[in-house]
Amino acid sequence: MSERVWEVFRQEDEGDPMIHSGNVNAPDEELAMHYAREFYGRRGESHRLWIVPRDAITELDDPDLLKPPFDRSHKKPGGYLIKHKLEAAKARAGGTAGE
Repeated sequence: MSERVWEVFRQEDEGDPMIHSGNVNAPDEELAMHYAREFYGRRGESHRLWIVPRDAITELDDPDLLKPPFDRSHKKPGGYLIKHKLEAAKARAGGTAGE
């Protein structure tokens, strides 16, 4: 049985993001989990581990594929302040801002 490379991600505390910690070489999932626990969890520094075979990870690095296909700038909150919109609406309604 040939060895595979398994990538190890760990979470230090509940709610923290998973971070890539390194990799282990093992012929199967059971041994990969054992190695990962030994290398990345034996001192209690990890709350959770993900052990993933490297060949199961798909990389997408083409900049053209990472761009959105359409201009969606209208969905971004920049461009105006809600405060100014509220003041204008109150002025049209006959009130004053801050009432």
